[in-house]
Amino acid sequence: MKNFSVISLILSLILFTAIIKNSTKKIDEETFIKEENLRFLNQEYKNAKLEFEYLSSSEKLLGFQNLYFDEQLVQKELKEIRLIKKSSNQLIIKELKIIDDPKR
Repeated sequence: MKNFSVISLILSLILFTAIIKNSTKKIDEETFIKEENLRFLNQEYKNAKLEFEYLSSSEKLLGFQNLYFDEQLVQKELKEIRLIKKSSNQLIIKELKIIDDPKR
């Protein structure tokens, strides 16, 4: 009887060890996947933040205009902007409606 209890104790310890080892392996794999996703998202965030900070400055945008476009870009009045829609092979040009404009 003593041998049976010792053997059953050893077998149960081996079984519990295998279950725990399997569980921790799954948790490690999930953690690795989450860390990789987080690393990728952090890199995307840094790129988006850099792009926003670099391009959102009006001085930098004017500098880019002068550097790359010279005289190609021309400032337009809001009244000059039109909406163009294509409907059944016809172009329909409409005036842009501005909500905050007190004249309209």
